[in-house]
Amino acid sequence: MKFKELDTIVLSRDLVEHGLERGDLGAVVAVLEPDELEVEFVMASGRTVAVLTVREEDVRRVDDTDLVTVRSFTAVK
Repeated sequence: MKFKELDTIVLSRDLVEHGLERGDLGAVVAVLEPDELEVEFVMASGRTVAVLTVREEDVRRVDDTDLVTVRSFTAVK
């Protein structure tokens, strides 16, 4: 595993079924074997919008060249 709990990750692909987009930030809340992560995604206010199990290939580490931005989010119903 290359990630650990509380790591900040970046989505490397859209998760349209959850309204999440490539580049959205999340926090690892659990590392699952063999290559899955439980990740929490939150609004800028801190409100949780999703806790999802993703594969390591769906995310990447935050890079020093990444710029944090804000976008509007509408929950998928």
